[in-house]
Order: sequence, then C-alpha cells, then structure tokens
Amino acid sequence: MSRARLADIAVKAGVSEATVSRVLNGKPGVSEDTRQAVLTALDVLGFERPSRLRRRSAGLVGLVMPELINPIFPAFAQVIESTLSQRGYTPVLCTQSPTGASEDEYVEMLLERGVSGIIFVSGLHADTGADHTRYQALVERNLPVVFLNGYLPGVDAPFISSDEFAAMELAVSHLVALGHRRIGFASGAERFLVVQRKLAGYRTTMKAQLGLSDADVDELVELSMFGVEGGAAAAQPLLDKGVSAVVCGSDMMALGVIRAARQRGLSVPGDLSVVGYDDAPMMEFTDPPLTTVRQPVNAIGLAAVQALIEEIRGHATPHTEFLFRPELVVRGSTGPSH
Repeated sequence: MSRARLADIAVKAGVSEATVSRVLNGKPGVSEDTRQAVLTALDVLGFERPSRLRRRSAGLVGLVMPELINPIFPAFAQVIESTLSQRGYTPVLCTQSPTGASEDEYVEMLLERGVSGIIFVSGLHADTGADHTRYQALVERNLPVVFLNGYLPGVDAPFISSDEFAAMELAVSHLVALGHRRIGFASGAERFLVVQRKLAGYRTTMKAQLGLSDADVDELVELSMFGVEGGAAAAQPLLDKGVSAVVCGSDMMALGVIRAARQRGLSVPGDLSVVGYDDAPMMEFTDPPLTTVRQPVNAIGLAAVQALIEEIRGHATPHTEFLFRPELVVRGSTGPSH
C-alpha cells in the first residue's frame, strides 16, 4: 500500500502510520480498539481489506420478500440487511415475482446453501388461503425462522407485526374528528390476515364512533388488489356512493384513490380526504403529501433480526406475536368534511 494511503488511513484512525502498517501486516502489539479503528478507517475510505483481515461471515440469512414495487418492502429490506451485516451475517435477498421463483423454491435454494435462518416478510404466512404446513416443516427441522406481518397459530416461532387494528382506529378517528361521516375502506383481498385485521379495526371504530350498523359499514368497504390500480378500482364504487373520505390498506392504494378522484374532477383534500397505510418512502413528497399510518419499520426490522440471532444461538425466544404500535402522520391529503 502506498505511503499516501497509509497517511490517509492514519489520519482517519487517529494513529501513526507505523501502527497502521502493523495492523495491515498482522503484527502483534496493537490493542483491539486500535485495530478496529484502523480497519474501520480502511472501510470508510473505501480501501479493500487484506484478505486475512476480511470479516468472516457468521453465516447466511435468507430474507424472503413478496416484491419490491411497493417501496415499503425495500425499506424493510434495507433495515434488516444492514442490521444483519452489522451483526456479521450475510443477507441473501429473495424477491418473489409472479413470473419468477416461488417462495417454496427460494426456501429450497436457501436450505441447499446451508443458511443459518430465514426471515419471511409478508409471505404466504400472511395468506390465510395458503398451505402453512411448509412452515411447520422448517420449524421441525430446527431451522430458525422469524415472520413479519402475518401470524400462524400452529407454528412455533417469533412473529413480529405492526398493529393493523390500531392503525385503522387511528385513521378513522382522525377522519371522524375532521367531521367525516361517510368514510370508505379500500384494501387488498380478505384472504390476507393484514386485511382481516385492518377491516376489524375499521369496522369496530366506525360502529363505536359513528353508531353505524354492520350493514352500513359493509356498504362502505371495497376490497380489490394492493397497488395503485387496485386503489383506483376500489375508489370508483366508493365515489359513486358519495364518500367524503377513504382509508386505504396501503399508500400505493391511496395514490390510486387520489388518481381516480382527480379523474372525476374532484380535489384532494377539498372534496375527498385520503389516508394511506405504511408511510412508505417518498410519501411526504406526493401531491398532496399523504396522510398515512406509519409502520414502525426500523423497530420491526431490528426486533426481527434480534429474535432470529437469539434463535440461531439456541436461546429460547418467546414464540408469540409482538405487535408494534403504528403512528398517524398527518399531512396534506386529509381536511375537514364539507
């Protein structure tokens, strides 16, 4: 390594060039703290570590995601991958797509590679119509697994979710406080547990705060597909019924609802208030900036990695569901009812 580079690293690490040289050549007489400082300086300046000083990976960890089109999933992936890397694990990202490999094929591939564990985000475990014996089989072969945003009563593993019921309580209460009475609900298919929980939260809050009957509430529910197109499709019948606000199952759906409203010449929030769910990246920059219920992505991602590493180390973790409370983020897409 050139003298200039040694000097740069020495300055960055706050040590002498001689010390840098000792660390790089694996010579004794350097404290562990100093050694780490030099290696960190090396990493930060973008120099490659000598092969013998490269970090040995503690193992591979599979991260199985449904898709990366909705920006909430890359947000989860980033938190989980960087946390795993900090703990010395190498993340392997597996993204499903309708035409690509299925979740089962990815799991097979991960098992062949001898992964230390797998984190599933919104996978088939969140789909009540799917066969869940696949997860039971993983648990029975003692593979550490952690599930995000979904729950399987018969599977002995940690589950970590955002509290969808509470999320809808927050969204509906916000709109009721603004004077809205005809509040629609637009979400994905009911076979997904997250949708069932959101629907329960919406239904309970609408009945409690507005005194509506089940039949009244049913009329205001439109289940379609997650995504912008699904939101736009669900918006049509709701707008026909004269709703003044819509609570959505995802931010992407909320953007679809706003698009459908605009195509009818309605203004948001002047004629229609819209609340999303997730607080996916960039939602504060939409037009108008989106009022939404934020999933605590960082807290959930950290908890998932922590639970998985405990499982890998053979420590017992509580095999229950941890629910993280979401928060309402009020921006420009909601306003008073007229």
